[in-house]
Amino acid sequence: MSIALEEAYKAYSTLEVPVGAIVVHDGKVIATGYNMRETLKDPTAHAEIIAIKKASEYLGGWRLINCTMYVTLEPCPMCTGAILNSRIERLVIGARDYKMGCCGTVVDLVNQPSFNHSVDVTFGVLEDGCSSIMKKFFKNLRRK
Repeated sequence: MSIALEEAYKAYSTLEVPVGAIVVHDGKVIATGYNMRETLKDPTAHAEIIAIKKASEYLGGWRLINCTMYVTLEPCPMCTGAILNSRIERLVIGARDYKMGCCGTVVDLVNQPSFNHSVDVTFGVLEDGCSSIMKKFFKNLRRK
């Protein structure tokens, strides 16, 4: 999670919402990403999507079997869908998202019995650091 948090600080430094994500395969970090929506002018340029694309390139396919994603903020509906569709097996989340979180906070898309894939989710890893960067970012944004 500390590497994902470093990615979030990269987003913060470019005035992006500070979310970072990494994908780990068999104990090795194979992809990183941070939010780049403003930079790329792309509504899909979330940290999770960027990391999933890089991981797919690295592994040479869209199925991210034996992969764990670490993300600083609970994924939104779009990112949760990408996590499910890429067959990521485990998701480790720093902070809950009480407005858009789709891994159990607002809704639980990762454990829908009608879907053909589910994800093992762990919350609260480095939670203080993951939530404090978000609070700091939005406090500074409101000040401006």
